[in-house]
Amino acid sequence: MGPQGPIAVFGPMNANPSVDSHLSSPGSRDFGHVDTWVFDLDNTLYPHTSRVWPQVDDRITLYIADLFGLDGMSARALQKFFYHKYGTTLRALIDEYQIDPADFLDFAHDIDHTAVELNPALGSAIERLPGRKLILTNGSRKHAENVARKIGILDHFEDVFDIAASNFVPKPDKRAYEIFLDRHAVEPTRAAMFEDIAKNLVVPHELGMTTTLIVPKTLDPFRESFEQEAVKTPEIDYITNDLADFLRTHTPLAPKQD
Repeated sequence: MGPQGPIAVFGPMNANPSVDSHLSSPGSRDFGHVDTWVFDLDNTLYPHTSRVWPQVDDRITLYIADLFGLDGMSARALQKFFYHKYGTTLRALIDEYQIDPADFLDFAHDIDHTAVELNPALGSAIERLPGRKLILTNGSRKHAENVARKIGILDHFEDVFDIAASNFVPKPDKRAYEIFLDRHAVEPTRAAMFEDIAKNLVVPHELGMTTTLIVPKTLDPFRESFEQEAVKTPEIDYITNDLADFLRTHTPLAPKQD
């Protein structure tokens, strides 16, 4: 089937995210048993046209430039080195330079939300999900709440589990997920995880969660290509480039209230 529904197996997988709207892997787990819905924030709950992540990325570069007295190009190179080695730039700066994480997060997330648009379709799709809904992000609570509020979905979530709640241990480190599951009493075999970076779904799937990778409808020039790939791995049950429609067509409805 085409964009109107899932296809039985994965299609071509490469750096181009312009695949059919919804893909499912052979033997993918379903959602019938799920009672807890866990969503990443950045590039998962909003499209790259919202211009959120490029601003955050630039602010992180500026922070590094100011901290080390570097020019922009050198600061960006160091930032990417930190990201690939430690998972997040913040983790590197805490471990190696003992920076104040609150100061870093406040600076990095001081952005303009003008381009973040209200998304009634996504709000409706999340609202109708049966059970609990949580945000699990490597960003800050304030950032997640600001963005989710602008999208019009914040009220549908029970809580935000941010990088501070995980003791600044980022995804994809298994400890971050274990702290999250314990903090919110989530049974992973009855949970689903939605995330835009494939490697961040490996541990959730190993723990028993149904996993969905979110890819952009068009390539985002501000992100690395590997972060946008419709990756075919056993740890990914579904791939979609339209989260609202995917939730509407692939997940069960919450029971009607009398």
